[in-house]
Amino acid sequence: MLTTNSTILVLTALNALAGGFFLLTAFALIASRQSLACLKAFIIQSLLLAMSALLLGYQNASVSLLIVGGITIVSKVVLIPWLFLGTLAHELRTRREITQVFSITISLLISLVLVIFAYFIAVTLLGASPKQEATINLPIGLAGLFLGAYAITVRREAVPQVIGILAMENGAFFAGISIAPDFPLIAELAVAFDVLLIARIMGVLTMKVHQHTGTTAVGEMAVLREE
Repeated sequence: MLTTNSTILVLTALNALAGGFFLLTAFALIASRQSLACLKAFIIQSLLLAMSALLLGYQNASVSLLIVGGITIVSKVVLIPWLFLGTLAHELRTRREITQVFSITISLLISLVLVIFAYFIAVTLLGASPKQEATINLPIGLAGLFLGAYAITVRREAVPQVIGILAMENGAFFAGISIAPDFPLIAELAVAFDVLLIARIMGVLTMKVHQHTGTTAVGEMAVLREE
């Protein structure tokens, strides 16, 4: 679709910019102290994922990636936040700080180590002659995957843990769109549907748990005993 070197360079630079901000949103997810801030970071991250998919789709003349970018905007930027706000409005808007294992400072330092680790893994996977877009998306996507997993591990609230799961999926997709641009569209649609279903189910379950226990802190739910 586009063949001029100057245009490709511009698209690559824009994709690198989207990747840089994508990584920043992963750090923001770790540093956020409220559930609503976590959700906002996820929305921005999903928008940047869609931007990268659209840029790579245009650059590689991949209709699948263009459609994936549109699906990402509809499902993750619009529908999932709407489901969260509709189901867990009180939980998201509460001003209490999220309980977690480590302090924000220590978590950010650990996150930096995970990003460096992701970079070295990506270098190993890419080999001697990687595609230019893969050198951008793969390390950043792996870093997003690791940071989402770390958020799940250290957070002690159900809502941020669910958002961490969704952030992991964003990281996996950010890496995948660069190494498999012609990935079958039906698989992308299936994943988008699964993500929506997971968000809905987890939202309902979290709401019900909060109604019965008065909290969504995982540590406190773990010690509940049957009367």
